[in-house]
Amino acid sequence: MRTWLLDLDNTLHDAMPEVFPRINREMTAFMVRELDLSEEEASALRAHYWQRYGATLLGLIRHHGIDPHRFLRETHPFPDLEQLVRRDLRLVHALRRLPGRRIVVTNAPLHYASRVVRALGIWAHIEAIVSIESMSFAGRWQPKPSRPMLRRLLARLRVRAADCVLVEDSVENLAGACWIGVKTVLVTGISHPGTQRGGHTRAGRSKRVGVQVQSVAHLPRRALRSVHRPT
Repeated sequence: MRTWLLDLDNTLHDAMPEVFPRINREMTAFMVRELDLSEEEASALRAHYWQRYGATLLGLIRHHGIDPHRFLRETHPFPDLEQLVRRDLRLVHALRRLPGRRIVVTNAPLHYASRVVRALGIWAHIEAIVSIESMSFAGRWQPKPSRPMLRRLLARLRVRAADCVLVEDSVENLAGACWIGVKTVLVTGISHPGTQRGGHTRAGRSKRVGVQVQSVAHLPRRALRSVHRPT
């Protein structure tokens, strides 16, 4: 049975217009309060940690000893989240037709991810949500694209890498999964509108990915064929 590991933001829904900008503002405000920085300094440091570690949280833990649970709670409040997430019936139908296990794997906190999944109307079609709180080992937080974390996740799910497909909008996350033998699907329609065939983007990224689809709604068509690892 194939296991589909589905990213959340910018894969199952479009977080670019409102959700991501608000998360960025909340993270910047948190860093202003906790690190006694100006807004400009905090914004630059937030972006730097994200680029260096793959998650701003990792930089804050490593360099400032920030409590990760408090950070996640205070930067993802969203009292109006259900109004920001747009339900797409094509997504519901696609997941219903997608053969195998369907698991959301996200670097977002569980309280936020659960609400997004419910707002999208896909709760009944998801087996589980693996959030960033589950991506720690021996006191170390290891979110995507951590290869050790992904290996532990596959062991926990009792599945082989060759039977799994990671569906993502992040080329970096897909590259890490491909390295350990997980098949990959790049979703290009939201955060990578300039992606062209072969895994290249107008921004010059040249890392190879596996199958590409514009939207998760297109996955069932490709699931009828073999999803190959890139060569």
